This record gives sequence, C-alpha cells and structure tokens, in this order.
Amino acid sequence: MNLKQKLAALKKSDNKIHYNDFPSHVKLIKNIESLLPDSDDLTIVVVCIGTDRSTGDSLGPLIGTKLIELNEHQYPVYGTLEQPIHAINLDEKLKEINHAYRKPFIIAIDACLGKYNNIGTISIGEGPVLPGAGVNKKLSPVGDMHITGIVNVSGYMEYFVLQNTRLSLVMNMAKVISECLHLAISRHINKYTKSVHFKGHLPIKKHEDKRTPS
Repeated sequence: MNLKQKLAALKKSDNKIHYNDFPSHVKLIKNIESLLPDSDDLTIVVVCIGTDRSTGDSLGPLIGTKLIELNEHQYPVYGTLEQPIHAINLDEKLKEINHAYRKPFIIAIDACLGKYNNIGTISIGEGPVLPGAGVNKKLSPVGDMHITGIVNVSGYMEYFVLQNTRLSLVMNMAKVISECLHLAISRHINKYTKSVHFKGHLPIKKHEDKRTPS
C-alpha cells in the first residue's frame, strides 16, 4: 500500500463512527459539514430511503420523521414513516425533487448490512448511495453525499436479517444521525442567513429514548 492509498484509507476510516461512541458525535457533525456545499446557491434536500415494514430498513424513515420534527421547515426532507421512499416510488420521488428545486444537493440516507464488528457504525461519504445493494436489488443511485448505518450482518438471507434487526439499535442510531445531521445543516445554513434557530442539542451524552414509533 503506497502513501496515497494509506491516506485514502485513513480518511475513509475517519468517516466511520459508532453510534454509541458519544464523544465522537462532534466529529460526526464536522464530517457532515465538511461535505456540504460551500455555497448558498444549492438547496439541501435530505432523502431518507427505506420502509417501515422491515425493522432494519426503517432506519431511513425514522431519521426522516425525526428531522421533520427538528427542522421547522429549514430544509426539505423526503422519506418518513408515514411517507416512505422505497424501491417502488424511488425514481418518481427523485423526479419530483429535481423538478421542485433548481439545484438540489441531495443527502441520501439508508440502512445497510455489513460485518458483525461494524454493526452500529455510521458512515459518511461523497457521492451517491446504492439503495437495495445489500439485498441484491439494482436501484437508481441517490445523493451528492450519503450517510449509511450498518444495522445487521450481511452475507446470508438478507431480507430475513433486515426484518429481524433489533428495533432498539435502529431507534438509537436514528436519534444520533438525525440530531447530528440537523445540527450540521443548521450551522451550514446559519453561515449564510445568520438567523437560523434550531431545536435539539448536541447528542454527546448517553440517554435512552423509550418512545416507539406509532
């Protein structure tokens, strides 16, 4: 491995954070901010992919629902528990977004499967997410940047694994991602408007959310 490859690997690993590593939530926020567009000419649009019919695949809709509660119409959010974005309506929703916003900057969020030791890990990166890849579906790539959360183990009976993922894990990951993402976007918007107010707090202390989605 040459120096360039080592630096690329280090950068990639730095963008992977475990949801339960509370001191690293500050790094998570900064990593998100570093990938947001350095311009106010683009509209930040969050697209949360998944379905409430599968526990593991509900990460996206849970995050979308939580963001709607937090953002007070600061930025558009697509994909919630009530109106999920999934394989059937994905292309339609992407056309709707591109028609509604002249220059959308899409942040795509999705659950994924991975190695056992990486369960609970949140990854951030440039470019699109490939929804459905974990269950061998070929869907349209989504996003100018992406956030993914590893909710369970890949490699065998993926649909069954997703459906039998622990809800507590998905709920806690959704809470961390939504609060960190909201704070990062709010700070980004505030650089240009200087008048953004947002609800929520920096989630660096461990606390349980005993509520369950309706």
